[in-house]
Amino acid sequence: MNNTRLDKILRFIADQIEGPKGNWHFVVQDIQFICLTDELHNRMRIISPIIEHKDMSKDDYYRCMKANFHSAIDVKYAVSGKVLWAVFMHPLKELTTPQVEDAIHQVFTAVKTYGTSYSSLNLYFPTDEDRKRYLN
Repeated sequence: MNNTRLDKILRFIADQIEGPKGNWHFVVQDIQFICLTDELHNRMRIISPIIEHKDMSKDDYYRCMKANFHSAIDVKYAVSGKVLWAVFMHPLKELTTPQVEDAIHQVFTAVKTYGTSYSSLNLYFPTDEDRKRYLN
């Protein structure tokens, strides 16, 4: 993968897109995304803002951290600046087209499920509490 190929993929998927290669701002349905790359250091991230962290409760923080381990799968919830983000990071060169599509889907889902299931896919890794319930 490189910026030229990624640009073609993003332009195909996005409803709206702007910005130069390596710093795209785009929209899929009603969700805003940013895709940042660094070809020199072989890094790529797709991120989407969710909420200002001042509007989060302690329970929201806890549920995000729990989701990062059990239900956010390849996406993580992270705070940068004053915002909670859904974040997907990957080496750029090794990235495939299906992985880009999946990353956008997972970030989209993580944003949409914030406040409910805090998940990026239907896949879920059980918690200790889940295992105890099944064993009793």
